[in-house]
Amino acid sequence: MKIKALGVGRIYIPLIKPFKTSIRTVESIGDVIVRIESDTGLVGFGEAPPTEAITGDTKNGIIRTIKDHIHRAIIGLDLQNLEAVLQAVDLSITGNTSSKAAVNIALYDLWGKMLGKPVYQLLGGFRKELITDITISIDEPQTMARDSAEAVKAGYSTLKIKVGSDSNYDIERIRAIREAVGFDVKLRIDANQAWHPQEAVHILSAMEKAGLDIELVEQPTPAHDLTGLRYVTENISIPVVADESVFSPHDALAIMERHAADMINIKLMKTGGLHKALQICALAELYGMECMMGCMLEGKVSVAAAVHLAAAKKIITKIDLDGPLLCKEDPTVGGPEFTASRILLNESPGFGIIEIRGVDWD
Repeated sequence: MKIKALGVGRIYIPLIKPFKTSIRTVESIGDVIVRIESDTGLVGFGEAPPTEAITGDTKNGIIRTIKDHIHRAIIGLDLQNLEAVLQAVDLSITGNTSSKAAVNIALYDLWGKMLGKPVYQLLGGFRKELITDITISIDEPQTMARDSAEAVKAGYSTLKIKVGSDSNYDIERIRAIREAVGFDVKLRIDANQAWHPQEAVHILSAMEKAGLDIELVEQPTPAHDLTGLRYVTENISIPVVADESVFSPHDALAIMERHAADMINIKLMKTGGLHKALQICALAELYGMECMMGCMLEGKVSVAAAVHLAAAKKIITKIDLDGPLLCKEDPTVGGPEFTASRILLNESPGFGIIEIRGVDWD
């Protein structure tokens, strides 16, 4: 089955409420959509969000990379040799992980449809249901407490709390949330690289002493500072998750060898798709380091791919795949079913995406 055509488009999806972190505020999703068609008429879909602050990839940059480099590298290739096609994508240009992820996802979707099987079964098939957390944007303590209480009322039992814009305020934020939701709800915090190592230890130790019961902390220190990340990991009892520090299997190996963190957060936009994400899973299995499956602020197509990977692999024990749940509408037909915190996979081939409405095709 040969690759016949590759199309690129744009889609805009408003969010239910603004998404705020220590590094950005976003009011709508504006993603790039990829459509790959085979010579047999099957179609695979992919997606990538422009997350400049993390990956460095802009919307126009993603589109140009796909059109000018990846397109000509894979047209005419036979998808029955998936490994060779994925290698062609990787070798088409250096970096540009979001562009590669969008195409990689579409190729896996098409591959699953070619074989008539859901991708999660082809990759391991460990389970078919996941429970995700929901993100609480950074804000005033009272506002975050209200948003947290609303999330719990809606059925979420794990909250991912954004912190880091004012370290002196972060303990107040978590205390207000804990008072609002009680102690039956798990709280994860994500600093998005906002603290220096000593500051992180000070804040997290204070949270521990205050009895705020934090399940884990994501990327407390700058991505490049593995020594600082290790310092935090060694000096607090809260499990530390490396996120922005890990783009590639090589990055993951560096974390594991130095035990700079307790867990790895895998995101397809950082790894360039499922192929290298699977390599990180294999390393994690070897080193006995559990993984979280996360996403950027992105729509259902690319999150569906992350859902299938998380469902396939036992080593992925924490789920942070709430992107579609933050959107006002769902323009996709098919794919996993998102019902509050519960994500249910079906037996549709590929990732199950049949159609995407409202795409502005180039």
